[in-house]
Amino acid sequence: MKLEQSKKAELERLAYEIRIAATEAIASRGSGHIGGSLSIADVLAVLYGAVMDYDPKNPKKEDRDKLVCSKGHSGPAVYGTLAVKGFFPYEELKTLNRPGTNLPSHCDRNKTPGVDMTTGSLGQGTSLAVGVALADKLKGLKSRTFLIVGDGEADEGQVWEAAMFTAAKKVNNLVWILDNNKKQLDGYTKDILDTFDFREKFEAFGFDAVRIDGHDLDALYEALTKEATDKPIAIVLDTVKGKGIKEVEETMNNHSMGPDADTFKKWIDGLKAELAALG
Repeated sequence: MKLEQSKKAELERLAYEIRIAATEAIASRGSGHIGGSLSIADVLAVLYGAVMDYDPKNPKKEDRDKLVCSKGHSGPAVYGTLAVKGFFPYEELKTLNRPGTNLPSHCDRNKTPGVDMTTGSLGQGTSLAVGVALADKLKGLKSRTFLIVGDGEADEGQVWEAAMFTAAKKVNNLVWILDNNKKQLDGYTKDILDTFDFREKFEAFGFDAVRIDGHDLDALYEALTKEATDKPIAIVLDTVKGKGIKEVEETMNNHSMGPDADTFKKWIDGLKAELAALG
């Protein structure tokens, strides 16, 4: 299913707005997990702009679709999305990871409106997402849960235990989204612990798995709106860590960065100029 051109343009703008919001949040703190936040901006734009059923005025409504960002250090991208979509005032982004904030370094469902699950201890969000989705299924709800996992996070054995359970118990209202940006904290995933082919691994675990360009809005929409069968869906996203800011993309150690204020301003101004050019 292809996006209409007008909708695609809307989602392209939303992806820029998410990148700007996440970068402004990190800039207000002076440093943060920018690489993995920027790499998931496009999938978040498609989820919150065209796929998920949610209500910013009623963020706890029972039959809503849910997002679990297991790679919790990418919280700035989630917060940016929620702020742009009206879950809380945009200015709150400038309180990121400060004392008393509702926007801690990793996502916390008890603090942030719109966050559906507390995550950050890598691997654990996968099991939690399975529980959320299975509970909704047992209640007879039509909602879906979307789980974002990092490729470095997939070093954790818990990820694959949760994947095996998802497929074995046919938790097909849970969509696994793996951000394959090919880097983790210490370097390239292939050098630290080679992941091999994620799509083949998910298929071996019993998933209906696809591998797509994680920055292609049409491909994202098609994969995220695919009808589930008895098999749960896994979507492996080939992404670029730091996508959208050339200087971040080209920095080797871009997991977390803390440049000076002028550099942050240059990045944000560049994103805003590109957004303005979209019209």
